[in-house]
Amino acid sequence: MTPLIIGIVSSLLFILIFHFLKQFEKAIIYGLLLSAIGFLYVGFTWSSIPALIITAVQAFFFLLIAYYGIKKNMYFLAAGYIIHGLWDIIYTMLNGSDLIPPHYDLFCSSFDFIVGIYLLIVMRQKSKI
Repeated sequence: MTPLIIGIVSSLLFILIFHFLKQFEKAIIYGLLLSAIGFLYVGFTWSSIPALIITAVQAFFFLLIAYYGIKKNMYFLAAGYIIHGLWDIIYTMLNGSDLIPPHYDLFCSSFDFIVGIYLLIVMRQKSKI
């Protein structure tokens, strides 16, 4: 339960910090973070070639989503975070998941889902203006 709480609190702190730091472009900040969290898996799995290949492909996938979220539309970023949250849960069922720190799936998926939902809300509010 602790990783879940830490993920929720961390995501809310991240959102609050960049809500008040208005000089930063939200799309770039959230895109950079989405790309980084994809590549964390690569760092965790470097000792197993099959797991490394799987995580490198997912990292590249999230890098592309982050790019399109920054360049085209932040809905890509919202979708990217939600899909990454699902990835965190699904990855626990794959070979090589033992290379990931314990309870990382709970921490990261809760962080991802909160940020993804926040970005959806922000984009919906902007479209109403």
